[in-house]
Amino acid sequence: MPEPLVGKRIVLGVSGGIAAYKAIDFASKLVQLGADVHAILTASACEFVQPLSFAAITHNSVHTSVFEGWEGEHSGHVTLAATADLVIVAPATANSIAKIAGGFADDMLGAVLLATQAPILIAPAMEHRMWHHAATQANLETLRSRGVRVISPEAGRLASGAAGDGRLAAVDRLLAEARCVLGAGGVLNGKRIVITSGGTHEPIDPVRFIGNGSSGAMGNALAQAAMDAGAEVTLIAGPTVATLPIGVTPVRITTALEMQSAVQAAIVDADALIMAAAVADFRPAHPSEHKLKKNPDENTQQLELVKNPDIIAGISQPGLVKVGFAAETDDLIANATQKLQAKGLDLIVANDAVATIGASHSQATLLIPGHEPESLAEMSKEDLAGVIVARLAEIFARQVIS
Repeated sequence: MPEPLVGKRIVLGVSGGIAAYKAIDFASKLVQLGADVHAILTASACEFVQPLSFAAITHNSVHTSVFEGWEGEHSGHVTLAATADLVIVAPATANSIAKIAGGFADDMLGAVLLATQAPILIAPAMEHRMWHHAATQANLETLRSRGVRVISPEAGRLASGAAGDGRLAAVDRLLAEARCVLGAGGVLNGKRIVITSGGTHEPIDPVRFIGNGSSGAMGNALAQAAMDAGAEVTLIAGPTVATLPIGVTPVRITTALEMQSAVQAAIVDADALIMAAAVADFRPAHPSEHKLKKNPDENTQQLELVKNPDIIAGISQPGLVKVGFAAETDDLIANATQKLQAKGLDLIVANDAVATIGASHSQATLLIPGHEPESLAEMSKEDLAGVIVARLAEIFARQVIS
């Protein structure tokens, strides 16, 4: 699946607050992800940051005046507004929010916001008392009622030295919001996808467990790719997954039984389940409530194991597309085909167990009932996730036709 920011024309409005310097990094990240960024700086913003910084990063002229770019009947703000795929104001100060809500067009940013038909994101940044003031909140409600998407500020240390909410949202969060808006019309638009990620821990005692080295990178990549394609994603993640993509509905679990319960609850209104987690096949039959001690007279220790449920095999929800993974050490295609059929899957991703765990790249084969196996070249897990999402979209399309 293509990155939703590639080739998109994004107008970045920067208003006059100390957080304006963060907009430079944001613009840089947008460009790195393939966006065509056009910055508009208010007069106050120019007191904090220089237009040259944005010009150097975006490789485009920076707009600071509403009187720039007049060419006969086509004024600069009209052209910029008409060609934008997305308009983002970051940071948006209390003053700029009030002006936007009031429909002021006395500068380039205000004129573009009134003239554009593109989606609008605003990311407020201000002192926490200003953020909580009734006037600011009323202005934000006005903007929300008009379809403007507000990225709430974060809590932390503010420029004044005080602590509270009012900090500009982190750049990664701004990027996630932009990708979400631009992916809204993607191939999975309107679909609800449940994805599992990472490994499970099956306790032996309070400090020991049976587990594996799964990092959750594949599950996270799938979640991001699905969101980029317009899906709503619930990500059920084990303890081995350190961070989750911004924008998912997160569900944290530890054991296989907890994952089973979480999956059963999440799929009630879902369109697809992707089981990318490395779930433990067995768990200790009788985990100890106390730490097990070594006996100096014994060189061996017996541990009774019981089988964990096969989560995806036990699901037979009508209309739910099921995608599984097969990590094998030998007879890859034969074993994956057997699992595809036995578990009633719509797609299975087969790969080498040893080469895949903890690796950044994967060489996989995709198997779909009634189709020849699709062997893929070695690629990053992010690229593989894009291929899987594309095949998932094709499965949905065939459901509609049939």
